[in-house]
Amino acid sequence: MDVRPQLLDTLSALRDRVAAARFPLPLAGAPRARANRDELLAQLDDYLLPRLREPEAPLLAVVGGSTGAGKSTLVNSLVGRRVSESGVLRPTTRTPVLVCNPEDHHWFSNLRVLPQLTRVWAPHRDAPEDLMVRGADSRRLLRVETADTVPRGIALLDAPDIDSLIADNRVLAAELICAADVWIMVTTAARYADAVPWHMLRTAKEYDVTLVTVLDRVPHQVVSEVSRQYGALLTKSGLGDVPRFTVPELPESAWGAGLLPASAVASLRTWLVHHAQDASARHQAMVRTANGVLGSLTARMPELASSAAAQYAAALRLTSAVDSAYDTEHTRVHDRLQSGAVLSGDALKRWRAFPLDCTAGELLSALVESLGALLLCSVTAADERVDEAWRHEPASAAPGLAHRDTSLENAEHRIGLAVRRWRRELEEFAEDEVRELERTVAPDSEAVAALVATALLGGRRARNAGEALAERLGAHGALRLRDRSGRLLTEHVDRVMHAERERRLAPIDALDVRPEQQADLIAALSVLQKER
Repeated sequence: MDVRPQLLDTLSALRDRVAAARFPLPLAGAPRARANRDELLAQLDDYLLPRLREPEAPLLAVVGGSTGAGKSTLVNSLVGRRVSESGVLRPTTRTPVLVCNPEDHHWFSNLRVLPQLTRVWAPHRDAPEDLMVRGADSRRLLRVETADTVPRGIALLDAPDIDSLIADNRVLAAELICAADVWIMVTTAARYADAVPWHMLRTAKEYDVTLVTVLDRVPHQVVSEVSRQYGALLTKSGLGDVPRFTVPELPESAWGAGLLPASAVASLRTWLVHHAQDASARHQAMVRTANGVLGSLTARMPELASSAAAQYAAALRLTSAVDSAYDTEHTRVHDRLQSGAVLSGDALKRWRAFPLDCTAGELLSALVESLGALLLCSVTAADERVDEAWRHEPASAAPGLAHRDTSLENAEHRIGLAVRRWRRELEEFAEDEVRELERTVAPDSEAVAALVATALLGGRRARNAGEALAERLGAHGALRLRDRSGRLLTEHVDRVMHAERERRLAPIDALDVRPEQQADLIAALSVLQKER
């Protein structure tokens, strides 16, 4: 293949856009989007980019299939010796095994393909536990074997079961298949109609990859009938032209413990040797799979972009619910401050008793406590509005949102700190104003602070506070202090409401659902299509 550097650069940029896509919100299509992204990323990293960079590298044929299909026995029989563990225990293939000609070893010993797997060259008899002692994770290993019986130009990879009971094995099997030039799908006479292998076959058809099917362990007496039915199913699914090989049921394959006679796998081996050694056949297999994956991007990228758009729309709905609730409560707080709602209850009693039976400090403390209660009530009401709006939004079940900190004590502590900070700054303002007076006997700054706080927070009930403040500071001084203190109060109230709003928005922001994701994916596809 004559691949221009610009195409590789464009594909690399597209790959980065796919890797950056996030689908954290639990929408109906999110699991599929995440699986599609991971599968596409695996094909780009493990197959397409390495293949286009080094088209002269050997073909990689991945042998995949359901549990007990006989994949390992088939690989061993094609090689002519046991390179992959097989047996009755399931799952048998835990660590994937790649076998190639010794002359091709360098192509697979480095990280050209499957870079996320650690290479090991231990004898196949070593147990996974032995490998783990050497510091490797047995779930992410690739054992590389060499055999002279494997022709140069092609390598066989025995993958874990695609329907393994172990989730990590299923994920790894899908990754390995995505790295293949040739997909060899193995099924049995008893399970050829199962859903899982057919899902893989339909995926192969969708991507138009080079595909081979093997119908394994077919009893002699029903070979013709089973082969005919399987062929009919393939034709019905648009896979009638796929090379199909039948392996009879033999004593050697009864428990997966032996090697099949060479004649049992001769036709499949001939096909593999032909595609390894015939330049035209090799080129056709490689180009078909590469073009199939490239062509599949036309449908897969818009699907990812659509899912990204749905994620952002959901995140926007969550954010809008928070903004709406806090905007409403923010306005309500300012309305209640103007109406003097803070000067009620214990604060009102303290004001009526001031200064004879209540000190300035006690009055200030009561006002601060009442202001804190008003803010806490508003924040709590905003959160309740958000919870009610989110109750109808599936995206709100995302782990970071569902397990947020809703402790009333924590909110009370944060707001308490904020209103006490406001009190300290108010007292400093009062001290500054008293210091400016040219009097022999200056008024008590704490009393001045209590009066200005009452005037600001008491509404019509606190008209006397303004008059008393003017008597102590003069009309200009009282007006100046009220203006400064009023701005200070607004700043602190706004800061509290903003901080609590941001606290509620923080888990959404942490999900990193951005509006650019959809545009980035579509733009990357558009550039690739122009480059092709």
